[in-house]
Amino acid sequence: MPKFKLYLFALLLVAATLNGCSHYLQNKPLESARDTDTYDFSRINSPENSDETFVVLTFSGGGTRAAALAYGVLDKLRQTQIAKNQKTLLAEVDVISTVSGGSFTGAYYTLFGNKIFAEFKDNFLYRDLEAELLGKLLSPVNWWRLASPYFSRIDLAAEIYDESIFNRQTYGALAQKAQKPFLIVNATNLYSGARFEFTGRQFSYLGSDIRSYPVARAVAASSAFPFLLSPISLVNYPDFAGKKITPQDEMALEDYQNNKRRYYTARNNDIYADEKEHPYVHLMDGGLADNLGLRAIYDLYVREDIRVRINNGKIKSLLVIVVNAKAQKKETFDKNEAPPGLATTAYKTATISMDNYTFESVEGFTDLLKERIKAQQSIAGCQQLLDLHAPDSYKIPPLAGGNLQLYVVDLSFDNLTDPSLRDYFNNLPTSFKLSKEQVDNLIDVGGKLLQEHPEFQRFIAENAN
Repeated sequence: MPKFKLYLFALLLVAATLNGCSHYLQNKPLESARDTDTYDFSRINSPENSDETFVVLTFSGGGTRAAALAYGVLDKLRQTQIAKNQKTLLAEVDVISTVSGGSFTGAYYTLFGNKIFAEFKDNFLYRDLEAELLGKLLSPVNWWRLASPYFSRIDLAAEIYDESIFNRQTYGALAQKAQKPFLIVNATNLYSGARFEFTGRQFSYLGSDIRSYPVARAVAASSAFPFLLSPISLVNYPDFAGKKITPQDEMALEDYQNNKRRYYTARNNDIYADEKEHPYVHLMDGGLADNLGLRAIYDLYVREDIRVRINNGKIKSLLVIVVNAKAQKKETFDKNEAPPGLATTAYKTATISMDNYTFESVEGFTDLLKERIKAQQSIAGCQQLLDLHAPDSYKIPPLAGGNLQLYVVDLSFDNLTDPSLRDYFNNLPTSFKLSKEQVDNLIDVGGKLLQEHPEFQRFIAENAN
């Protein structure tokens, strides 16, 4: 056989071998009971009195723009001290719920703590990740890998994140540390359109152990923007105990008329119980389901994780800071009679629902939480009236959360009073490539928006002593 043909045959053989071997990193099955020492909010250590001031952060999507804005808020919280306990407000953060670009900042801080302020700008914010990913895509080494149906662009992106941003850390590191803040990285289940959170609780529905799963792949799923990146896939394993659905889910599935919100949450969970019908789960950008990460916080309340602490009087001040990097870039296609092209139409289709309902999401979340807290306090009040005439043995201890103070701080570029500043930030692109100047401006405005927000100022004034 001529040398050229022999060389070509060898090359094709190597290509076929690489193609067959290229596969995304799979999540692993659970090997012990459901209550394994996994990454769950209930397992986060909570020192005595640390819940009195309960702080929740949510970081929206929006590429590097969102990540930098969230970083600016973290930095301002680090500079803000609560006089009564001499702690910074950043040290009081209990939960961080993230979406897309905001997931980079939230995950980095949860993993590495205050190192974020020395490392994150160079490790992520100032980098041109789009060029780096393009370089990976154009490298001949990866052509054969990408030819596999089980390996795609998102897997290359996850490799970059894993190697050069998150230092190959897995959820096992977070589970072992078991310290606040509790991280909820949000993605979207393409089949159901429902929110999917990277927590031990969510993975238990897949019969899977989250502890060995790389944090970088969770962030990749959360930021897998449609059309530009492909989905992240997970395996849905049979549960060794034979049952995935929880008793609470079973009750909710029978309670459609009385509580539709609980019913639909349980129905989405029930999908994973049938691993023969749904052996795999495909995830994309978390913003498709909720671009603010607020639903995760509401679900924590509904599942009693937060509500019980309120009722027991452990939480006296609940501060929710919503970092919303939504931008309103000026478009010109309405000036033309011809409709916009495919690229513009695809982008707008993917983002209209994300952008248009953020205000309603914040208002709806605030109203729902207020209503639930008020209802819980009313029940407590009625119980105390009944107990006035009841024997001591029948009396129920009153709920201690009657004096809870709720603060919801929604930060967005719309809060800026200077029209020129609003236009500047609203016209920054949703990408993973910004100039150093743009990043620094976003960091500065994040701190400014927080410091000047009336609800945040009220919180500081009422919690100073």
